[in-house]
Amino acid sequence: MKHLPRICVLALLGSHQAQALADDCQLSLSESHLDFGLMNRVIHSPASREIQLGERYLSLNLNCAQPADMSIFYRALAAVGSERFRFSDRGSYAVQASDGVLDGQAVELGLISGPGQPPGTRATLLDWLADQAIAPLRDGLPARGSSFSVQLRVSAWALGDATQVRDAVTWEASGLFDAVATGRAREMTLNAHFAPAACEINLSNGGVIDYGRMWAKSLNADRDTALASRNLTLGIGCDGPTQFALLMHDNRKGSATGGTDETAYGLGVDNSRNKIGRYFLYFDPFDMQADTLPTLYRTDSTTGGVAWSSSNAYPIPIGQNSWLGFTDIPGSHTGPSAITHLSGQVSVRAILAPTNNLDLSTDVLLDGSGTIEIKYL
Repeated sequence: MKHLPRICVLALLGSHQAQALADDCQLSLSESHLDFGLMNRVIHSPASREIQLGERYLSLNLNCAQPADMSIFYRALAAVGSERFRFSDRGSYAVQASDGVLDGQAVELGLISGPGQPPGTRATLLDWLADQAIAPLRDGLPARGSSFSVQLRVSAWALGDATQVRDAVTWEASGLFDAVATGRAREMTLNAHFAPAACEINLSNGGVIDYGRMWAKSLNADRDTALASRNLTLGIGCDGPTQFALLMHDNRKGSATGGTDETAYGLGVDNSRNKIGRYFLYFDPFDMQADTLPTLYRTDSTTGGVAWSSSNAYPIPIGQNSWLGFTDIPGSHTGPSAITHLSGQVSVRAILAPTNNLDLSTDVLLDGSGTIEIKYL
């Protein structure tokens, strides 16, 4: 009669025992999703320094119906050059274990590299390392038991420039608590959210300029007519010191006369679809104030904020493609300064097309409309 090899019989029994043990054990986290909240660019630190995003506290518990190996591994991507874990390419986090209790008694904790291994580090408070296990110790060695609990503190950090975002960004990372001997595991996820600082733009009179009623005979028939300049008060308020630039969008795109000047905005069209004219919105640094800065200079970028013109005090109309910013440093190429409050007068200069080019059979309505946008740097 032929017998199965002993090793196969043992393997089969081991599988059944492991399954039975897994059925009798429970691994639980008091909180599996850790959200470190929303950060904005107002929180500023040099790129070489870190910002602590916060700390979160939770409990990890392993309970079995019969004594078992209580060691628990943490599986997550390690941060390069650090004993922490990776939280995107701009951040990291650490897991610290303390207050170990085995079967109702306080115990020392050990950091081990594999089941049954002696601890490489022993303490009542340990920093968890990637692919290392925390085990309860008795007499300096990993101990078996039926109930093991440990308190965790999860701390997260970001590099100082991580908050300097132009668009909303969410970080997400995850790790696995793995009680190998029991076949039980639980996942923990971490989130952090980054958003640009909130800046609000306000214009006096709701941004409306009303030229009133004009008679055709008061306008030029065969050449452009420049209307008197009108002023609006501009105010920009941010949550905190923020580097930003401005640009303008033409809500009557394609209706401006005078060619393809990016600083010219359309005044709409008449009943015969003739272009009525164009207008410009001028910013004069002399008329602008920012925080406690004594003097402002304007600087602009045609490369989306990559390079900046030499800052100067000359007035300029805001463009649809060029970014306009302000600094307190004359002759600077480093771009706008961080500003919390900006205010001052902006000048609207409108030009009407020759009346010979317009349909005057009905009233012609000047219908210019533009939107000022903030670009966060």
